Amino acid sequence: MKLATRVVNLSLALVLAFTAGARGASAEERSLTLHDALALALERSEALVIERESLRAANAGVSGAQGAYDPVLSVNGSWYKGREPVNSAFSGAPVGQFAPYNNSGSVGLAIRQQLPHGGMLALSGDGGRQRTDGTYARYSLAYATRVGVEFDQPLLRNRAMDPARLATRVANAGHDHATASLRRAVTETVAATEQAYWALASARLEVSVREEAVKLADDQLTETKSRVQSGVVPGTELAQPRAELERRRGELLAAREGRSRAENTLKTLIVADSNDPLWLDALVPADSVAIEVASVDPAAAMARALKGRPELDESRAVVDARRAEETFAQSGVWPALNAIAAYDRYGFAGSGPLGTGGGLAADGGLGRAFHSLNDDSFDQVRLGLSLELPIVNRSARADAATAQSASRQAEASLEQTRKQIRAEVLDAGALLETAGQRIEAARLAREAAEIQLAAEQDRYATGLSTNFLVLTRQNQLSRARLDEISALTDYRMARVEMSRASGTLIEDRAIDLRDPK
Repeated sequence: MKLATRVVNLSLALVLAFTAGARGASAEERSLTLHDALALALERSEALVIERESLRAANAGVSGAQGAYDPVLSVNGSWYKGREPVNSAFSGAPVGQFAPYNNSGSVGLAIRQQLPHGGMLALSGDGGRQRTDGTYARYSLAYATRVGVEFDQPLLRNRAMDPARLATRVANAGHDHATASLRRAVTETVAATEQAYWALASARLEVSVREEAVKLADDQLTETKSRVQSGVVPGTELAQPRAELERRRGELLAAREGRSRAENTLKTLIVADSNDPLWLDALVPADSVAIEVASVDPAAAMARALKGRPELDESRAVVDARRAEETFAQSGVWPALNAIAAYDRYGFAGSGPLGTGGGLAADGGLGRAFHSLNDDSFDQVRLGLSLELPIVNRSARADAATAQSASRQAEASLEQTRKQIRAEVLDAGALLETAGQRIEAARLAREAAEIQLAAEQDRYATGLSTNFLVLTRQNQLSRARLDEISALTDYRMARVEMSRASGTLIEDRAIDLRDPK
């Protein structure tokens, strides 16, 4: 069983080595700065495409909701011709006829405007022409005109919030939510890209450390072989450096695999599609992981986070929409009481009198009918109230209770988001401070390991040390170097996380959300 396991492990190592060698022979190294990686990620991220389209849809939704306040023009016209029977001695029908003949036509024009406070204003006008042979008609051909204005204002239901204002408030909240969602997606994309970039830089440095460790073990094996051949040490001394060499080669293969995985993680963020030649290139981070440690101010970071985190803007947008829905639902509990005020002026003229009335001031055609609108002879003022009183109104009360519950849930979610952000800022601050302290400790440990290895190699050269001690010092140096790389990389990532948690990552990277690229 152990032999089979060793064979499998050896086969896997050979396959990884062959794959890495083939890739290294065919792949072209592509130097990549962090700035270029971010530019590619922001340009090619499918998540950002989705968020941008959502924002465009939200813009269209706002425009559509505001369309409720667009004036509405209506035109109507009618024509009638007929002689309807009238069972009356006073039908006014001509001699020998059972009913008078009527021929009429009319055209009307109206403009309605929804007002921001819920009222409705309407301006209207119409004109008509009527021809008749009835004996009671003053004119056989008459013209009638009218112009008027009407104002309808809700006093209870729909006073605080009507369907048009609700649609506008909800659409504006949706736009704010989509804007914040885009900002959050950009922040997450930038953070993920930077972390993937530094992870690749760390993986490549680890490969270099592992390669150096393999070289040191190989040198130690060569030195031991020389001593065995000269008879200074027995042949059994070759076992330890040879075993250590193979172990380190295994670690090198694992490090190369980790580098490949880190590289692919970054490529998924910055490569457009499967046909992009960048998939086959080896990415080489051009920026160094070395960075100067800066102090942390958790209080200032928290203040910035509570002001600039897009998650808060998203939650506030939801709260605003739920509050508008709550106001509208509570308005529906009230009776519908509307005040109506209207004023109309009328004009009239005619010709061809059948009975008496020739030579009246109203004699004339359509022009005279319109001109008479300026007279004070015919006008009308209407004032009224319209009341609709549901007896129980259980549906409206249930809608109001549901909307109030949804509003409270949204407010609780907003408060929960605030708490989460505070915790994230504090965690990021602690992580950043710890990572900064680790850098100096790791540097000192690496320098001490270098001195210890050099001293042990000198002792080995004079016969005062052994393979075990030299190889142990080499392993300690490799571990110290990896710890320093890890400390630097972790600090880089902690800086990214601190900027993300405090909501300043977009501003820190000078990203313009209005730029489509």
